[in-house]
Amino acid sequence: MKKILIVEDDQIVANIYRNKFSVEGYQVEIALDGHAGLESLHSFRPDAVILDLMLPKLTGVELMKKVRAEPEFEKLPIIVFSNTYLTNMVQEAWKAGATKCLSKANCSPKQLLEVVRSTLSANGGSSGANELPAPVKTSGHPAHEAESAEAQTGSGAAKADADFQSDLRKTFLEGLPGTLGALRGLLQGLIKTDDESARLKNVHEMYRRVHGLTSNAGITGLAQVAQISDALEVLLRELHEKPKNINASTLRTLASAIDFLGHLLEKGLLQDSQDLQPANILVVDDEAISRRAVTYALEKAKLKSVSIEDPQMAYNMLVENKFDLIFLDVDMPGMNGFELCSKLRTLPAHKKTPVVFVTGLNDFDSRANSMMSGGNDLIAKPFLFIELAVKALVYVLRGRMEKPRPGP
Repeated sequence: MKKILIVEDDQIVANIYRNKFSVEGYQVEIALDGHAGLESLHSFRPDAVILDLMLPKLTGVELMKKVRAEPEFEKLPIIVFSNTYLTNMVQEAWKAGATKCLSKANCSPKQLLEVVRSTLSANGGSSGANELPAPVKTSGHPAHEAESAEAQTGSGAAKADADFQSDLRKTFLEGLPGTLGALRGLLQGLIKTDDESARLKNVHEMYRRVHGLTSNAGITGLAQVAQISDALEVLLRELHEKPKNINASTLRTLASAIDFLGHLLEKGLLQDSQDLQPANILVVDDEAISRRAVTYALEKAKLKSVSIEDPQMAYNMLVENKFDLIFLDVDMPGMNGFELCSKLRTLPAHKKTPVVFVTGLNDFDSRANSMMSGGNDLIAKPFLFIELAVKALVYVLRGRMEKPRPGP
């Protein structure tokens, strides 16, 4: 019987995977932090490790470095569960000796099982186990990692998997209102206190809850929840590591993301998985560095954009093209962002297009209290890349949700 060690700090998620693997005939042990994972590695002697990167006491990357430093474990398959937006950490994981990297937000228990099977099979017959495969694109379908070795299942097994995921989804949805309520309460506490230690405690608790939300949403196949919480988790992690970035802008972004998750729940649209076209986003800023910063942040959210420096040229483009979201710098020569927003609101195609102003942090509050010339939101310069990614995802997904569905 093959042995699997799951190193995952979310007890619920770990139990789900343990149960799935146990049913398939594997012997499974769980470790809830990095230190416990290292100890279990020596006592349990697993054939493969499933490893979360974000762990207490010892991160997944730190754990892998220690494991790979021991000759007896240099060929041990280590399958990493990464957050889609933890780009730097994922790259560190590959360098530390990860065998495969998968996106938590997109990977179901069945897909993970297929990856483990194929990895164990390849490891058993390969003399080059230390050679890492090309990095996985986390936006891709993780089932592809299984190389289709175990893709052929009977209708009975397929039905069992569907029933399993349906039960998980029901349990997840029943607990979601409580999770969102807790997040709203923690956010209010964060807004009201100026005590740094209290703020850090609130941010860390929000991060912990969203970390579990990302994993659970991915397991249950709720793509929109997973996509938002995936990015929100990284924003909270950055705020915890750099509390000086907790400001009016980032608090506003946190609130918008939590409110959107609540909106999805209220409208009963959490399970909407219809195929949608890529978003069309316009970025207008006369400064090249600022434009590049916005487009780079959008790329982190897998969102493509068109950037332009001249406001008048941007208006001409808006006359001829439909956009799903617009980012406008405020201070631009010839026509400022507020003036451009007022003009584009006269265009039938852009009466309701979301417009986000990009402005300096020192005048963020005064801008936020204004009518914003028909704008929907603001984000403060200098912004965190992941903050802008979260804000963009909220508006893009909300817009997709409100679009009428095509007829049969």
